[in-house]
Amino acid sequence: MATLSVPSHVPSPSEDCEQLKKAFDGWGTNEKLIISILAHRNAAQRKAIRRTYTADFGDDLLKTLDKELTSDFESLLHLWTLDPAERDATLANRAVKKWTASNQVLLEIACTRSSHDLFLARQAYHCLFKKSIEEDVAQHTTGDFGKLLVLLVTSFRYEGPEVNTTLAKQEAKILRKHITDNACNHDEVLRIIATRSKTQLNATLNHYNNEFGNAINKDLKSDPKDEFLRALRSTIKCLTTPEKYFEKVLRLAINKTGTDEGALTRVIATRAEVDMKHIAAEYQRRSSIPLDKAIINDTHGDYEDLLLALIGHENDA
Repeated sequence: MATLSVPSHVPSPSEDCEQLKKAFDGWGTNEKLIISILAHRNAAQRKAIRRTYTADFGDDLLKTLDKELTSDFESLLHLWTLDPAERDATLANRAVKKWTASNQVLLEIACTRSSHDLFLARQAYHCLFKKSIEEDVAQHTTGDFGKLLVLLVTSFRYEGPEVNTTLAKQEAKILRKHITDNACNHDEVLRIIATRSKTQLNATLNHYNNEFGNAINKDLKSDPKDEFLRALRSTIKCLTTPEKYFEKVLRLAINKTGTDEGALTRVIATRAEVDMKHIAAEYQRRSSIPLDKAIINDTHGDYEDLLLALIGHENDA
């Protein structure tokens, strides 16, 4: 469930744009006014605001935001204001440009979006960067990890509720055989994980657990330092329990040694309109502290206020 809070009566895009223009004019930017508008509009409404702002004032709203605002607050607001497909394309491009073996942003996008949303992200990537996302992934990655990522970003999974129980049992045995043989990079393993519907894959993994007495991700921890096995575990977690995957990202981002603002920004911006309530509930279960309190303890200023607004908690302090 989403945490985005949209008022029952939403002003017209022209009215919102007039208020945003006022927020930018004068001696200083009125960040609170900007938050009160953009943090309480859904994707379609934000898109209409961007279109109307350009028509009414001749300026690109995103460029105006970038010029008027700075630091983590601007980064979060920029990501949030983007159309979801543009946002995913932008995040994917950043991930490819600054690639490291443990970078999992592309896995998140490929595995936690619907097939249609992933298709739109691929279209946006092509439009924004004049090449395909799979071309960039193939160019910047190598080995088994690269092969897995190309399969994931090009997949168009069936999203119906049907499950083939016989197939699930067969493919559970196939997965077990190759994992036992230390052949986790086998084409059959990649095919099953990268192409099966999430419902079918869940059935297969349930049969795996019941038949062999271990969750598959436990069996994929034979070498904790193996980046490919880590990628497989993350892929499976994203596909089957995304709230647990994103909870862990947040837990690692908000910690005593320092805040990973990039990860915190990415999760809040991409999940506030999707399943942030489930992620927040999982966070509290694991950390014994509500997510809003953790954010208040670890961030400050306008960045904190925007984070709290997007997770459905306004900071009145």
